[in-house]
Amino acid sequence: RRLTLAVLPTCLTLGNGVCGMAAIAVAVSVNLEWDHSTKLLVAGVLIFVGMMFDALDGSAARMTGQESEFGAQLDSLCDAITFGAAPAVIVWRLNTVQVLPNKLLWAIGVLFALCVLIRLARFNVETGEEDSHETFEGLPSPAAAGTLAAFAIAMPELMAYQNDAAYPVYIQEFATAVLGGSQYFIAALALTLAYLMVSRFEYPHVARQLLRGRRSPHQIGQAMFVVIGALVLHWLALPIAFCYYAFGSPIRTLIRRWRHRDESEPAAAA
Repeated sequence: RRLTLAVLPTCLTLGNGVCGMAAIAVAVSVNLEWDHSTKLLVAGVLIFVGMMFDALDGSAARMTGQESEFGAQLDSLCDAITFGAAPAVIVWRLNTVQVLPNKLLWAIGVLFALCVLIRLARFNVETGEEDSHETFEGLPSPAAAGTLAAFAIAMPELMAYQNDAAYPVYIQEFATAVLGGSQYFIAALALTLAYLMVSRFEYPHVARQLLRGRRSPHQIGQAMFVVIGALVLHWLALPIAFCYYAFGSPIRTLIRRWRHRDESEPAAAA
């Protein structure tokens, strides 16, 4: 059988893979005349550019009527690079002052990448053509990678708060404390995100809902909160927004289960 390539969707998908490879190259480069935080910032931005390509390739395939099994498989392979390997490298490279053993961080990064592979394979197997794609089972790998990339992007902002005398002393001390504990937090965050990707918690497909014009008052309030946070906190709003998406659904699900259990126990006792 001859394989006919859909040019536009394929180029967008490959652009995602290129961004992932570029993020890895920048993060580990020894030839670029940038400081360490700038390299990680650029790597994080490249992951976000890869997310844009990943969001556009499916839409382009549907609009042009060029959806295919080949495109779906190629998309997963590029996702494995951009949302699996590249964030793992960022986790390794964030260990600037050797707070944690390198072997431990290596294991955490590998576990994160493996969970991305499991998440992608499960999505390909369990998602049929009739699926509405309104929700996901398990944290989507782009959201998990974006959460780690958001922290890499926000690090220079925290360093500016720490070193700039124009800010009050309590803000400088807070930034210093956050930066000091960031490596422990990033390692724990990567482990938690890895678990959420292979979990069965239900997550909304925000991009699909927005493109289809389905905006509830709750979503509009969330969007306004993000905009105001971006104006006040600048880049620091990015990791907050991604953490809200990553942890909001599991927390709400656990609260509903806890309430349902408490309601069912008196009924069973009666």
